[in-house]
Amino acid sequence: MSAPHSSASSQSTAASPASPPEYVLGTGSDELARLAFQHRLWSDAAHAAWKLAGILPGHTILDAGCGPGFATFDLAQLVGRAGHVFAVDESAAFIDHVASQSRTRDLPNITALVGDVQNLAATLTPAMRAHAGRGGGGGVGADLAYARWVLCFLKRPDLAIAGIAAALTPGGRLCIHDYFDYESMSPGPRRDSYTQIVAATAKSWRDRGGDPDVMARVPALLRDAGLEITHLALHHRVARPHETMFHWADTWWRNYVPKLVQMGYVTEPQQAQFFKDLDELAASPTSFLVLPPVFEIVAVKK
Repeated sequence: MSAPHSSASSQSTAASPASPPEYVLGTGSDELARLAFQHRLWSDAAHAAWKLAGILPGHTILDAGCGPGFATFDLAQLVGRAGHVFAVDESAAFIDHVASQSRTRDLPNITALVGDVQNLAATLTPAMRAHAGRGGGGGVGADLAYARWVLCFLKRPDLAIAGIAAALTPGGRLCIHDYFDYESMSPGPRRDSYTQIVAATAKSWRDRGGDPDVMARVPALLRDAGLEITHLALHHRVARPHETMFHWADTWWRNYVPKLVQMGYVTEPQQAQFFKDLDELAASPTSFLVLPPVFEIVAVKK
C-alpha cells in the first residue's frame, strides 16, 4: 500500500493498515483498457440514470467502487467546480490512476480514496469532514451515489448499501447498475463451451463471496437501509459480430478466461474449444450474443 498523498486535484488515502483484497478481475493494463472501453459503451446508460436521479452542478457525489475512475471523471465534469466527487475503491492501483488522471484532466473537484466500500465510514466520513473544513465545493453528505458492477463482487453488499445510505443527505439518491440472471447470457446458435465458461465464471465469483445475481437481493437491502426505490429498469442487449457490443464481450472473455484456467475452474482444452467457438461466432454473419442482463435502480433516502 502506498503512503497517503494529496494534490490540488485529488488525494489517495488508505482506509486501514491492511489493504482490502484486490479486485477479482485484476488491475493490470489489460483490465484498465477493457474498463475504459466498457465505460464508453455503457456511458449512455450511466448518464441517463444520473439525469433521472437529478444530478446538478454543485452536487456532492459518491462513486462507490469507482475502479479506475471513468465514471468519476464524467461525474466531476457534470457537477462542476462548485461540486465534488468522492471516489472510493479497494485497489490502490486504480485510485492512483484516478488521482493521476484528475490532475491531467484538470479536475480538482475529485477526492480519490483507497477503501473498502463495505466499510465506507472508515474512509469516507473523515474525508468528507476534512473537505468541508477546508471550505471545498459541495456539501457534507452526498446528494447522489453511484455503484456500477460493484455489489456483485462483494461478500457483504448489505454493508455497502448501509454505508452509502448513511453517506447520503435526506432526499439523496443512489443509482445502481448491476447483474441479475447473469448465467442467461448465451450465443445464438448455442455452444456447450460457452455455457461451461459462463458457469465457471459465475462459480469463480461466488467462491470469492460475490453474487452474479445480486440485484435480486438489492431491493430488500435498500429497504432495510432506509431507501425507497423510485425507478427499476433493465438493460438487456444483444450483439452481432460487426457491432461494438460484440467486441465488449470478446474483450471480457479474452481477459477473464485465461484467469479461469489459472484458478483451476476450466482446463486448457476447454479454453481452446471456447475460443475456437467464439472465433467461429465472430466470423458468422448470422450469429449473435445475448449479453448479461444489467438492472438499473434509483432509490431515494427517506
